Amino acid sequence: MWQPPERIKHALPVMNWPSAEEAASSMLFSPIQVGPQSLSSRTWIPAMVPWRATSESMFTDDVIDWYARLAKGRPGAIVVEATGIRDVPSGPLMRAGQERFVPGLRRLPRAVKDASEGETKLFIQLIDFLQIRRRPPTEKFFSPFLHIRPEHREALAAQTEETGFETCDEAALRDHLATLSPEELASVLDERELDALLKGYRERVWDTHLDHIRELPQTLPGLFANAARHVLDAGFDGVELHYARAYAVASFLSALNNRADDYGGSPENRVRLPLEVLAEVRKVMPPDKLLGLRFLGDEVIEEGDRLDDAVFYAQKFAESGVDFLSVSKGREFEDAKVPKVGEAVYPFTGPSGYECMPSVYSDADGPFGRNVGLATAIKHTSSKAGHDVPVVTAGGIGTFEMAEGILQRGEADIICAARQCIADPDWFLKARLGKGESVRPCEYTNYCEGLDLKHKQVTCKLWDRKGLDEEGLPLDHSGRRRLTAPSWTP
Repeated sequence: MWQPPERIKHALPVMNWPSAEEAASSMLFSPIQVGPQSLSSRTWIPAMVPWRATSESMFTDDVIDWYARLAKGRPGAIVVEATGIRDVPSGPLMRAGQERFVPGLRRLPRAVKDASEGETKLFIQLIDFLQIRRRPPTEKFFSPFLHIRPEHREALAAQTEETGFETCDEAALRDHLATLSPEELASVLDERELDALLKGYRERVWDTHLDHIRELPQTLPGLFANAARHVLDAGFDGVELHYARAYAVASFLSALNNRADDYGGSPENRVRLPLEVLAEVRKVMPPDKLLGLRFLGDEVIEEGDRLDDAVFYAQKFAESGVDFLSVSKGREFEDAKVPKVGEAVYPFTGPSGYECMPSVYSDADGPFGRNVGLATAIKHTSSKAGHDVPVVTAGGIGTFEMAEGILQRGEADIICAARQCIADPDWFLKARLGKGESVRPCEYTNYCEGLDLKHKQVTCKLWDRKGLDEEGLPLDHSGRRRLTAPSWTP
């Protein structure tokens, strides 16, 4: 994972825990109305992919155990991991676009309700993504993949001052290209071709020369609505649309989106498809179910969206009747590190990816509460416009004092914690009961992210310090790590 060049190691925040009485009177553990539903507290676990599904995207007992264990900590809400809306192979990423996934989906709401004694609301995040391939060997890229254009011949002739390239057969031309250095290729290939060679081919929503990309505005709203219908039939309390990172809908929002039709260019055009997806999904939502979205407050890439764009989008989403806005940061892919041959680009290896999961190794601003300002600006602007949409904030928030301060200052409405909830799924409950001294604090070294990088089952190094010899303890595929956090009894 990329780290800021300063690489300042920040100490973990001091944890000052409330008594049970103080917790009972806090904002963090007070209820909040979100659309048609009331959350028992302002505590929220975001979508995280723990790699527990099968390679065919089918549910397993490990998936159920993961969410049931999180639910035992009694958060106000849990958002189930990014779940695909199409019937395309996506490895152990869950899917919801087809009827065959519904029986597995039905198990999750029941498990979470039982584990939390009915306290925790369960939403699911729906995602669409475009094609991405592994980085090819150089010779393979130049053999079948690259479409030879006259511009390639002209550039090679200019580079070598030889005229033979303009008339030689394609096989000879491809063979020569495979011998060039990256520096030499930079003057022959265009930006997208060089990117495909070094990082692997990746579709963008502005590739409108491809029929299926050009037609996304016609196909995506229905695909999202169809998947939403399935998860609602399965008993989920609501849907979160994934408009963040560099996935399909987020890419329509991006300032990089230069489509020449009505869905690219200006911010008004870029937000058009996301609004149409919202409207179509809303049609299938029963009045007691919740519909929200997660989007970027800042893409953190060159020529990308900034906070002003996010504020504009938030206004449009609020006007559309969305029930909550969950604010994230970092587009991830454009500045990611070049992967090894045979591997796919990993999004957290550049500066924008770092902002999604800042570690204790940071710049002077540090990792804790780093992204709250984005949520604050969005919340305040929306409020001034008369929109009372709850805003969810995240990013290195792992103490009661920090969470409560954010709420008391009106910087956000709901506190989202990912890594601290992996380290100790019971930390919300422990704080609420006045047992905060027993919280297992996340060290924010991103051990969990390192497993995610390799598509291994995500665990926490803090879980494995004792009890691995427990009889019947479920372990990961390596047999060295437990699959769920140690149990805790109040």
